[in-house]
Amino acid sequence: MKKTIAVVFGGRSGEHEISVRSAKSIIASLDRGKYDVREIFITKEGAWEPGPLLPQPGANGGIDVVFPALHGTFGEDGTMQGLLELADLPYVGPGVLASALAMDKEVMKQICRAHGLPVVEFATQFRGHLDADAIEARFGYPVFVKPANLGSSVGVAKAKDRAQLETALAAAAEFDTKIIIERAVTGREFECAVLGNDPIEASVPCEILPSREFYDYEDKYLLDKAVIELPAKLSEAQTAEMRRLAVAACRACEVQGMSRVDFLMDGGTGEFFVNEVNTIPGFTSISMYPKMWEYTGVPYPALLDRLIVLALERHETKKATRYSK
Repeated sequence: MKKTIAVVFGGRSGEHEISVRSAKSIIASLDRGKYDVREIFITKEGAWEPGPLLPQPGANGGIDVVFPALHGTFGEDGTMQGLLELADLPYVGPGVLASALAMDKEVMKQICRAHGLPVVEFATQFRGHLDADAIEARFGYPVFVKPANLGSSVGVAKAKDRAQLETALAAAAEFDTKIIIERAVTGREFECAVLGNDPIEASVPCEILPSREFYDYEDKYLLDKAVIELPAKLSEAQTAEMRRLAVAACRACEVQGMSRVDFLMDGGTGEFFVNEVNTIPGFTSISMYPKMWEYTGVPYPALLDRLIVLALERHETKKATRYSK
């Protein structure tokens, strides 16, 4: 018997357009012999088309699994996951806590550091209290400036001097109340895909060779000039270590289902740093999460099947939990 998969996409995030592209790819690749697909689009203003999911068990009849293809704020940060928990609907990807932890770059780094995982030195500031002097005194230049709760490199800038820093801080503050500032690492950029509830496994990693100074929004989605090396040109030991760190970062943040972990490698020392944990990675035609799994032996349609099974398994496991005496 076919299962009905509700793909939720769009949303109020700065990553709205990427969400739409991810959803189109997912919808086109779901096996119609196994699934009926229901499309639920959320406008940039937050209106649900054709209608909202209701936060009440049993109120969303006919939906077997929800596939959130929402990136960024109001979709990847635990808010949508909270709605789906209230509705008692199985859903693809990590739960409320993991989504919220991973979405906040500062909290994610704090958690990883507490678990002994390597992260780049960073500081945080808040909208209305931006202090370029403090950043200069602590890090010098160059530094990366990012909104703490956004992805796809939206609002991210590299600052090499005071003027660029002030511009970057102001721009990042437009997208979030909290801004994270990181010491710039000169070296290489990698990604590694993660899949599973328990156990969790990591894919063969890839290396990103940006066409610009770093892998920014334009390079990711508009220019089509970045070079992707899959598999990444790493030794067996380096590949094994990156896969180990990817799983460890997901365990530290209590991620289940799926994630893409991004890494930096110091060009001088060869040290790896966990840069970001992305709980709803891109699923566009050029996105590396499905490409890494395809190289590792899991084709795109089979990957979607696996994610749906993982969603159902986790939901079934939670049914054994008592919520009252």
